[in-house]
Amino acid sequence: MIEATKVMKAFGLRPVLRGIDMTVAHGEFVTLFGPNGAGKTTFLRIVATLSKPTSGVVRVMGLDLAHDAAQVRGLLGIVSHQTLLYGELSAEENLRFYARMYGLQRAAREARIAEVLAMVGLEKRAADYVHTFSRGMQQRLAIARAVLHDPPVLLLDEPYTGLDQDAAATLDTVLRSVATRGRTVLMTTHDIARGLAMADRALILSRGKIGFDERAASLEPVGFAQTYADVTGMASVRS
Repeated sequence: MIEATKVMKAFGLRPVLRGIDMTVAHGEFVTLFGPNGAGKTTFLRIVATLSKPTSGVVRVMGLDLAHDAAQVRGLLGIVSHQTLLYGELSAEENLRFYARMYGLQRAAREARIAEVLAMVGLEKRAADYVHTFSRGMQQRLAIARAVLHDPPVLLLDEPYTGLDQDAAATLDTVLRSVATRGRTVLMTTHDIARGLAMADRALILSRGKIGFDERAASLEPVGFAQTYADVTGMASVRS
């Protein structure tokens, strides 16, 4: 579903990605760990067609981003710490706006909006303005926005940023529901316990390269925290 080959990215003379080789299989949930500045967000932006690599090739469902970026965008749902929601609109008004952008058929639009609001537990707040929502509720609505057009690939960039424990636990439930629907998911996070619990595979990005790639089922948080420190030379990650 996602294939990156020798992906490099530099900003001026500063290299950020130094040759990323990665594949993510259909229906797989991959968590990408790494310290700030390692290039996690840069890489996700490239996969999301929001940035271009300096060199290398990225394919999504066999489509080369260099030539088929417009087609690839329709296959992606994107969630980051920026919700991309309009606070002066209600939850359902936000989703109607994005439904039109995604090209959802008018006849099916309202039913789909109701479905994704129920999926994230916000059906009772559908008519409320987003600026009245807590940070956790806004992030749940951002996931509803991202899956509104039923994309096969979901990209999550630090989705837990700014959430308290209760909101993060609710987000766990929502993401598990999304993942079990057969979507391919690539997520970045600093939260080891949550990142491992959600993932099929865990990767560590350090100094612009993949320094670790293992099945998550074989890992436990404390041991992985030590591996993270060994690979990155840093211990500042939540376990």
